[in-house]
Amino acid sequence: MRIDKMLANIGYGSRKDVKKLLKAGAVKIDGTVIKDAKQHVDPETQLVTVYGEEVEYREFIYLMMNKPPGILSATEDDRQETVVDILEEEDQIFDPFPVGRLDKDTEGLLLLTNDGQLAHRLLSPKKHVPKTYYARISGEVTDADIEAFSKGVTLEDGYHTKPGQLKILSAGPVSEIELTITEGKFHQVKRMFEAVGKKVTYLKRLTMANLVLDETLELGEYRELTDEELEALMQYEKKSEL
Repeated sequence: MRIDKMLANIGYGSRKDVKKLLKAGAVKIDGTVIKDAKQHVDPETQLVTVYGEEVEYREFIYLMMNKPPGILSATEDDRQETVVDILEEEDQIFDPFPVGRLDKDTEGLLLLTNDGQLAHRLLSPKKHVPKTYYARISGEVTDADIEAFSKGVTLEDGYHTKPGQLKILSAGPVSEIELTITEGKFHQVKRMFEAVGKKVTYLKRLTMANLVLDETLELGEYRELTDEELEALMQYEKKSEL
């Protein structure tokens, strides 16, 4: 990797800014001053310093966000705020993107990363990655709905969903439920309940694969995955290939 690209990627400014650092003799590789922006470096085996401070290079970033309502699950939008917009600049420089999407008015667990391979594997329809949601439903959810969801329901466009695991937390004029599905069709949870004559009034994602929302995160807050969470996610993804 070129030294200017490496330093720019981890927040030392633009390529132009990095060239100024190089020209000033501030950058060393294994103790040797480097002024050539095209100089290649292996951050895994070589020591890079800027003004004497060791540079810790990271290629990937993995963030768990408690997505707030009203924010788009996108990297950029000309008119509306996105989940990337609410990240700190030190995290934005890694160019993370949301893994999958939550509707604008939906809250809860959202994984953001710049690891394209992991994202692709988690989103692949062939993987059947489970996602669990909590929802409030206008209308009484019944055992008949549990049975219907267990077989899949037919949406308004004729698509028949894969089976979903529906759990009733409380039933009444406004019911509370948890639903686990293995697909990610557009507005799928809302459309599944519409298929049985009910309406979702509040929706929050709790889990994705084996990643569980940290309930201490306020809406709009996020943090990096712990080593344990990342390892578990990687192990889950590998098992799904078997």
